[in-house]
Amino acid sequence: MADQDQTSPVADGAATGTEPVFSMQRIFVKDMSLEVPSAAVFTKEWQPDMEISLSTTAEQLDPVHYQVVLTVNVTAKNDGAIAFIAEVHQAGIFQLENLEAEQTGYLLGAQSPNMLFPFAREAVNDLVGKASFPQLLLAPINFEAAYLENLEQINQQEPTGNA
Repeated sequence: MADQDQTSPVADGAATGTEPVFSMQRIFVKDMSLEVPSAAVFTKEWQPDMEISLSTTAEQLDPVHYQVVLTVNVTAKNDGAIAFIAEVHQAGIFQLENLEAEQTGYLLGAQSPNMLFPFAREAVNDLVGKASFPQLLLAPINFEAAYLENLEQINQQEPTGNA
């Protein structure tokens, strides 16, 4: 057992200070809102048309800590009128150390939102439920695929020739 402790990455990283570090420090709701423009929505049959959008931002707080915010917007229309607009800003503080820029981008753009999504999904469902609407469970999102797609689009836009 002692031999395993000596060769573990955590033990080596603590000794050398050069091991890559990616850890979630805190998860919190940064902001949330719900608007129900008209109570008339409750007098009609519920056949909603949902529009859902997601976005993420990352902000460096200090040399090793980043805040990532996953924003989820849901607009529900029923019988042509807006039934509700729900917005949740689910945030997390992540520690990243000893990583290449490419790794940092991937962790902030794909892995962090992936970790935040279940909390955002729950917050949206709770918020909508408190307004007496039926349960709203958002489908899982592949943040890695979205990140890679965005990265590919950025790479295609960059000029490759000499000026």
